[in-house]
Amino acid sequence: MTDDPEIPEPIEASEEPTEEELLALLSELRTEHRRIDTQIKALYETGVTDMIKIGRMKKIKLAIKDQIAYLENQLTPDIIA
Repeated sequence: MTDDPEIPEPIEASEEPTEEELLALLSELRTEHRRIDTQIKALYETGVTDMIKIGRMKKIKLAIKDQIAYLENQLTPDIIA
């Protein structure tokens, strides 16, 4: 694992992963999201103000959050009330 995270590949809508695969990916994305958040906080606490690196990490974190939301929507059935 490198210190410099990369933007994850977008999820292809044409693929049909199983629910178990989606849950595993969701868990992995949540872990990565927390790891990046911890790294950002550590940079702020140590006084390192490399704003370009922090900005890039925040973009990656947001992309991961979007993928988490997408997967959660795929796993949650639509309930018409």
